[in-house]
Order: sequence, then C-alpha cells, then structure tokens
Amino acid sequence: MGTMAFESVERPEKNIEIWKIKKLIKALELARGNGTSMISLITPPKGQISLIQKMLTEEYGTASNIKSRVNRLSVLGAITSTQQKLKLYNSVPKNGLVIFCGDVITDEGKEKKLNIDFEPFKPINTSLYLCDNKFHVEALSELLEDDDRFGFIIMDGNGALFGTVTGNTREVLHKFTVDLPKKHGRGGQSAMRFSRLREEKRHNYVRKVAEVAVQNFISADKVNVKGLILAGSADFKTELSKSDLFDGRLQAKVINIVDISYGGENGFNQAIELSAETLANVKFVQEKKLLNDYFDEISQDTGKYCYGIEDTLKALDLGACEVLIVYENLNIIRYTLKNADGEETVVHVNPELPGKAYMLDKNTGAELEVVKEETFLEWLAENYKNYGANLEFVTDRSSEGAQFVQGFGGVGAMLRYKVNFEQLADESDEDEYYDDDSDDFI
Repeated sequence: MGTMAFESVERPEKNIEIWKIKKLIKALELARGNGTSMISLITPPKGQISLIQKMLTEEYGTASNIKSRVNRLSVLGAITSTQQKLKLYNSVPKNGLVIFCGDVITDEGKEKKLNIDFEPFKPINTSLYLCDNKFHVEALSELLEDDDRFGFIIMDGNGALFGTVTGNTREVLHKFTVDLPKKHGRGGQSAMRFSRLREEKRHNYVRKVAEVAVQNFISADKVNVKGLILAGSADFKTELSKSDLFDGRLQAKVINIVDISYGGENGFNQAIELSAETLANVKFVQEKKLLNDYFDEISQDTGKYCYGIEDTLKALDLGACEVLIVYENLNIIRYTLKNADGEETVVHVNPELPGKAYMLDKNTGAELEVVKEETFLEWLAENYKNYGANLEFVTDRSSEGAQFVQGFGGVGAMLRYKVNFEQLADESDEDEYYDDDSDDFI
C-alpha cells in the first residue's frame, strides 16, 4: 500500500475522507504481526522530520540488542521501512503525518509488508511512536470527530451572549448587557405609558439581538454555522424566533430552543448541555432528510431516481446523477476481467453469494483473467467526481437507512433528469452487475 493523498477538504469531500479513515482504521485494527514489529508513528503539524529520524536511529540501535533473531530482524526491518517513508517528506505536512509500517500475517498465515503513510485531511494533534504486535489507531479516531460549527444565542432580561461550539471547543463571539424596566412602575407615570415604554425597550432589545446575530453568524452572505440554538430564561428567545426582525436565513437554521435558568456564560454552558442530543442528531437528521427526499422522488414517480448497481452505473455514465447515495458498509467487489482477445469487461459481485460463473467467458467458457479487483465503494470514492455527481454515505441505523439497504440494495441516486432505463437495458452490456440470486438482493 503506497502513499495515500489526503488534502484539506470541503464538506462533501469531508464525508468521503471520513469514510476512508473509518475503512483504514477497520483494516489496521484487524492486522496482527509476529513479535513487536508493527510501528505506529504519528507526528502533529509542527513536528520536525530531523528529530523523528534521530529518534528512529536511536530506536534502531536499541532494537539491535533484541535476543530473538526473528523478532530482531523484523523490528529492524520495520524501523528501516519507516525511515524510508520519512525520506519522502522534506517537512511535516500542514495537517501532520501518519505512518504505519510492519510485517502483517495474512489469512493464509504468510507474512506481508504493510507500509502506509498519509497526511490527514485535517490537523491531528497527537504525537505517538509505538512498536507493538498490533497497530495503534486510537489517535485516528479524533479525525472522525465532527467539526461542524453550531451557533448559540443566549438571551435573558440582563443581556445577550453569542457563541459557537465546534466539536468540544466553545467560543464566545460577543456579549452585551441591557437594562430593561421591570414589570412594575415606580409611580409618576400612567400604567399605559409605562407599559408602552417597556414594550418599546423590549422590542429594541430583540432588534439589537437580531442585528448582532447577522453580524456574527452570516459572513459573505452565507450562514457560517450548521445550526442555531436559541436559549434563555424568559420568553425573549421565542419572541426572537418569531420576530420579523430576525433574518430569514438564520430563522431557517434554528434547530432547537431551550429553557435555561441563568444568562451569560453559565447559561451558554447549560444550553450546550441541554442541546447535546440535538447536536448529535444533526447528522442523523441530515441522513433521514436525504433519504426522505429520495423516497419522495420514488413515491411521486418522477423518473428522476434509480436504484441498484446496474441502473446507477448507467445513470453515472450518462452524467445524470446529481446525488449518489450508498450504504457505507456495502459489500460489493468490482472486477475488471480480460478475455483471450484482450477485451475487458467489468462485473460487480456480492462475494457472499455462491458461484463464480462471472469469471468465465460467455462464448468460450474459458476462465477470464482478473486485471483489477477493488471494492465498489473504493472505486466510487475515487471516481464519482469524474461523473459530475455528489457522493453521500448513509448508515442503516435510521429506519429510512435500513429500508434503503434492505429494499433498494444500498445503492441509488437522485437524477438531474428523467432516464428511461428499459430503453438503455438492451444497449449496453459493458458494466454488468452479476448476482446468482438477484431477486434476493434488490
């Protein structure tokens, strides 16, 4: 396994990078070696290559004293491989550097060298060097933590606070105090006049909060947070959410309104605690919304949808896919096969199903040569952009997700325009999805 390129990425691609890291973690967790010859090395962004090389040279000296010859040679080999990987870098990349090197025992019981190096798609703030009989991937899990920003507006009778929460980092953007009259006057003016002045001041307070919210949560005419939470001890928060003064773009982003017993920073902390579930559910809600939109296309029979690998690949080739939706653990292998005349065909196979008829030439019955074997998800993650599509991974944890996986085979797309798949069925046989028992799959 060679160098993997991870770049700093925008939102849609971030989902794909997270999926790649999840896959990598799964593969590395299963890997086991002989002795302590599996090296895990993680360097944060400000690390220095020369210092790591120096540390590895010292480790090499120490490892030369290992008594067991087999273990000594494999540890020295792993250190040498790690040093070679480091030579590919003049300096530590801006997001840090992750290297895994070692001899892994395959399912057949043979030893295989595994060398992986990559720059994570976002900064990794861990420094790690371990030589063990397994790879240590715990630190990679911090890359999977969500870094969506959520905005908080805390309002009570004493003032307002504006803050954001990203992962487990909170930040206060702005706060101001306000002096509002209480409900009872102090004499010297009519009850009606007092009530009118009080309403006016409250109204001005709500207006000011609405204006400051725009300054903090809208930049370059776009809302800069994933969702907004309004919190407060009185009914100001409800008043703000319904007010015409509150910018419509922000109104649309309100995901929760919570009651808190304090204002200011204490109120901010309390609001974060009370909204924890809402924030965790945002991803879940997004997935449900995406799949509901997809099911709506099907129930309204717009023709702007497809499901199953075969139709989805045809729609991809036509450039008709707007959003590709795939189950993140889809178990389909993509084979590129070549016959005796050098002609290539592509088949997609569910490896859990018996029978390997797809490996035989339809005309001659001879076994076809496997030119390339990869998972369908890997191929999609690498190539979806070439077809002008967006790629979304879904889980089977929601009822919609489970329905999508069981009822639609875990692959589908929303299309830019209507496609007649029956008409296409006779025209192309190049990409076929092979399944001995296709009725069970889709």
